[in-house]
Amino acid sequence: MQIKSRFSIAIHILTCIAYFKDQYRVTSEFLAGSIGANPVIIRTVMSALRQAGLVLTRQGSADISITKPLDKITLYDVYLAVECVSGEGLFHLHEHPNPACPVGRNIHACLVPHLEKAQIAMETVLKETTLQDIVDEARERERQNEN
Repeated sequence: MQIKSRFSIAIHILTCIAYFKDQYRVTSEFLAGSIGANPVIIRTVMSALRQAGLVLTRQGSADISITKPLDKITLYDVYLAVECVSGEGLFHLHEHPNPACPVGRNIHACLVPHLEKAQIAMETVLKETTLQDIVDEARERERQNEN
C-alpha cells in the first residue's frame, strides 16, 4: 500500500511556491516543469490545496500564495488536504479471509492494532515536520550542490 503521489506533488508545489515566490512567476506550467507532471495534475492538486485553505489562487492570474506562515503548515496538513487516505485508514485489509481457517478467522483482529500504531507513528512524524523545514532543507541541499 502506498500513499498516493499527490501527497509528494502537493509538498513539491508548496515548496516551489515558497522557494521561487520572489524569483519567478509560479504557474501550473512552471510547477509541472519542476515536478515532471502534466499541468492538469498540478491544477487538480492545487484545487485540493485551495479547498483546504493552504493556497490562494486567482482565476486568470499566475498569482499563487501560501495562506499561512510556512512554520504553521505541517506535512500532516498537506496529507489531509490531498486526501491521501480514506476514512478507513492507511491500510486496507483483504476482505474475505476464510472464517473456517484459524488464521483467516483471526488475522484482522491480530493486524488492526499494529497497523493502527504504524499509522499513528507516521502521522506523528508528519505533524512534527513543517513546510518551513522542507524549504530550509531544499535551500541547504542546493547550497551544498553549489559547492
